Amino acid sequence: MSDDSAQISPAQMMTATVPMVRTLGLQFDQTTPDLAVVRLPDQPAVHNHVGGPHAGAIFTLAETASGALLLAAFGDQLGRAVPLAVSAQIRYLKLARGEVTATARLARPRAEVVAELDAGQRPEFTVEVEVIRADGAVTAQMSVVWTLRPNS
Repeated sequence: MSDDSAQISPAQMMTATVPMVRTLGLQFDQTTPDLAVVRLPDQPAVHNHVGGPHAGAIFTLAETASGALLLAAFGDQLGRAVPLAVSAQIRYLKLARGEVTATARLARPRAEVVAELDAGQRPEFTVEVEVIRADGAVTAQMSVVWTLRPNS
């Protein structure tokens, strides 16, 4: 990533560089180093057989929220490391209907991750995501393990 990446927001960067964000029409409500909130509007084109958002759309929403948080928290590190998803696990808890919102949070302090990067390590860290529907019910929970791979 170039130094120009620091000039645009995580939402702008994701919308510009991740075609699936545009395909699903994801909306970024908040992106800070501590919290990312991303919405999937209710769209018949992404419904499943029971009339709610398809599991793949929910997965993409949650993973996108984790990526937006990563960019907000570690965007200043992109000149020296490449962010890569290592693994993701999702649990679908309740039927999702209508618009759903994903909220992502870092599971460990940013400073610890940057300290490992400073020490020449390849840090791994988890981003926890909750997906809720309009009535506030949690419909899914996702954990995404990310790494910052130092540039060679």
